[in-house]
Amino acid sequence: MFTFFPTARVRPSPFLEAAMAEGLVAANVYNRMVMPTSYGDPEGEYWRLINGVSQWDVGVERQVQLRGPDAGRLAQILAPRDLSTCKVGQGKYVPLCNHKGTIINDPILLKLADDLFWLSIADSDIWFWAGAIAAERGLDVEVSDPDVHPMALQGPKAEDVVAHVLGDWVRGLKYFWFRETEVQGIPVAIQRSGWSKQGGFEIYLKDSRRGTELWNIFKEAGQPWGIGPGAPATPERVESGLVSVGGDTDDETNPFEVRLGKYVNLDVPDDTVGIQALRRIHAEGVKRHQLGLVMDGAAPMPFGTRAEDILHNGEKVGKMTNSTWSPRMKANIGFALISVSVTAGASVQVMRPGGPVAARLVELPFL
Repeated sequence: MFTFFPTARVRPSPFLEAAMAEGLVAANVYNRMVMPTSYGDPEGEYWRLINGVSQWDVGVERQVQLRGPDAGRLAQILAPRDLSTCKVGQGKYVPLCNHKGTIINDPILLKLADDLFWLSIADSDIWFWAGAIAAERGLDVEVSDPDVHPMALQGPKAEDVVAHVLGDWVRGLKYFWFRETEVQGIPVAIQRSGWSKQGGFEIYLKDSRRGTELWNIFKEAGQPWGIGPGAPATPERVESGLVSVGGDTDDETNPFEVRLGKYVNLDVPDDTVGIQALRRIHAEGVKRHQLGLVMDGAAPMPFGTRAEDILHNGEKVGKMTNSTWSPRMKANIGFALISVSVTAGASVQVMRPGGPVAARLVELPFL
């Protein structure tokens, strides 16, 4: 049984009550909110995501709202990606960087109007960052934390469930595009997105009083497709090569090192935060890159609380930033942030808590 005692520092999402009713047993703190991580059946939750439809409380993906005449300008100053062609109803994946070109967050930007944007963020205080940039540039824009909270349906059958609730028009939504609508009078925005590679949607609730109600509408609608609770699953995201900013990155990591260079446009305006550094890094070439690791051993080996050193020919060449047991590959796999002098196909050693483990480097994604 999961017990939560709310405080001023850690708050629930509008869906936590419903998640607890589903049998929530474990959670983390993310963006100073409770993030459900397990309902007691990790293997069942994994295969539900792979083969069916999984319902997630991801209200921790809080929104940084930019509103005002300079909202679009602030969005472009923050984003080293060209937003000039972004249309109302379109979302874009954006690797936010600091002035050194270090990636600090990777939100989905949603354009709701020419003067209204959301940044659906990963774990960090981007409100303070965005507010400070806006103030120092003298921009006419309000940066706020709106009453908007995502719930996700992920898996190959998620589209059928969402279409059953809202109609077949959702099948025509392109990836990262969204539409504002209502679900039985509940205001939402529906976006084709989500932190898995199995397909699905994020439903942005715009009235936190109705979280349990919205959850139960989709839960009931999903019964014919075997819907059940779940959470962003480490095995699936590692198999799929999805980067966790803050987990797979450190205080020096730039987007080019972790396969996110395609989301950086070097010709954005010169006042974009970090773009001067990113141009220099791109011109000089990166010193590290991200590869996959497939480790020896036929039994799961848990990952520790910190990155683990990688040796090649007896010398440290990088670190493993995550690892997990892959049910589909029947192997322990992980990500390596490693010197570009070591490439896919090489044999390495990972310095694990129980001793060195042999591994081979592969290109990502694994699957």
